Amino acid sequence: MHVSIAEERPDTPEAVAMIGELERYIAPMYPHDSEHGLTPAQMVEEQVAFFVVRCDGVAAGCGGLKMSGEVYAEIVRMYVRPACRGRGLGRLVLERLEQYAREHGVGELRLKTGIYQPEALGLYARHGYGIIPAFGPYREHPLNRYYAKRLF
Repeated sequence: MHVSIAEERPDTPEAVAMIGELERYIAPMYPHDSEHGLTPAQMVEEQVAFFVVRCDGVAAGCGGLKMSGEVYAEIVRMYVRPACRGRGLGRLVLERLEQYAREHGVGELRLKTGIYQPEALGLYARHGYGIIPAFGPYREHPLNRYYAKRLF
């Protein structure tokens, strides 16, 4: 299996399809007031660095980085398609986002995820992300978890 990760636009048909899959995956888990996901159009407008991981040329997952100056960047729209899970693709996307942040002088990554996504919670914990209070546009919500990691 050949795996590649490349920066791509978040409004391509494949990216839009994966973001739609992510929305449908999390919708039954959380009430609407706990979710704040960016749309593909918002990601383009806000110049989110968006990466797609492919297995043998087929889009298998994605993740984006919303830059907020040099203080921190936010990880957004991390997703691996169910059929592709268990292969370390989430780790590869996360490492690529961290690399991109370092290359752009960003010292900290932050993110929001939900309590009903144990795979995501485990991924972030294994890679040195610690729980923080709500940040930026978010408010504390019992179904959300907020994480951060210092990069340097």
